[in-house]
Amino acid sequence: MTMKKIIFLFLLILLFCSVSFSGYSQKSNFVKANLFSPLVRTGSFFYERVLNDDMSGQLGFLFTKVSAGDTKFSGFGITPEFRYYLSESSAPKGIFMAPYFRYQNFKLSIEGGSAEGNLSVVGGGLLVGAQTLLKDVITIEAFLGPAYGSGNVAVTSGSEDDFDIGTFDGFGVRAGITVGIGF
Repeated sequence: MTMKKIIFLFLLILLFCSVSFSGYSQKSNFVKANLFSPLVRTGSFFYERVLNDDMSGQLGFLFTKVSAGDTKFSGFGITPEFRYYLSESSAPKGIFMAPYFRYQNFKLSIEGGSAEGNLSVVGGGLLVGAQTLLKDVITIEAFLGPAYGSGNVAVTSGSEDDFDIGTFDGFGVRAGITVGIGF
């Protein structure tokens, strides 16, 4: 299934669910998609659960198949985060801070098959963001923050020097804009 078909299917499900769950009571579960992800050939989806007026927990899942230089990456990532809402409105509305942890696992290959391996990345960071709710069902969110990842390559053929893992190893930035639905 191509990335375009997956995104289309997810948006279709969002539309269906927004019609199905269009009540006016406060929702506490939200499913979201990162709109920036397709730009880097990645699917990035989230589940957020409101815990109380100030806090929520979110679990993110990503999958990708991209190239960086001659290195091809394909795999997944899991990102649990804790959100503390700073605004006077109740979670999940308003400005939040969110420390997070991230685990990623990728198969690596060099064009032409001269080297192969697996990359495991462990990291985390701190996000600052804002989220709004439309009709207590549709979420729109923007977030930005520093990220750090430490990667370990297990080479199956070739050498570790064959792979360019700079994109996943060291300091970086995590950003996104998500749209989702509540239920």
